[in-house]
Amino acid sequence: MISQLTGTVRQLTTEKVVLEVGGVGYLISITPRTSAHITMGSAITLSTTLVVREDSMTLFGFLDSKDRDVYEVLQTVSGIGPKVALAITGAMTPDGLAQAIASEDIGAIEKVPGIGKKGAQRLILELKGKLVSSSSAPQISSHSAVRDQLLAALTGLGFSSKESDVAINATLAHLAENGTDPSSLDVAELLKLTLQSGKR
Repeated sequence: MISQLTGTVRQLTTEKVVLEVGGVGYLISITPRTSAHITMGSAITLSTTLVVREDSMTLFGFLDSKDRDVYEVLQTVSGIGPKVALAITGAMTPDGLAQAIASEDIGAIEKVPGIGKKGAQRLILELKGKLVSSSSAPQISSHSAVRDQLLAALTGLGFSSKESDVAINATLAHLAENGTDPSSLDVAELLKLTLQSGKR
């Protein structure tokens, strides 16, 4: 899994960027919102995820790991593929999406191209409680040592990185609903809760 790239911008459009890293140019799919924050020739770091299909391998890049994490969670929803998930992350911020799902705001979500009313309803149904707005509850940073330890423990138990991320996000959402600060628990307790959330 290529989860982060740091390099120099060699080509840029509203949908693609070529990032030169160690003499290799990586073609990365991005959103117009991400593109607006990038300039030609600049040195940047993108959080990335690699989507592998039978006939292709595509890198998707985001300004921070929170956008990437939301993008990966979106693809756990039935009927949501890489391109539609990218359209959603391009149209809505992670907090905006989390708030729309929490308040069941179908109107805000169905404005995203390619979603529609049924798609918005499915998103709300399948992601309710899995996305947490940073303005409404404490949560573990995607870069935190605790999250890294949880991820390592879960992958060591045989879970994929994507499955581990989804389970960790579900645990954070569950703790937020109960008003518990994740940082107040030790890794062993969080791992136990995360394993339980994966069975729900």
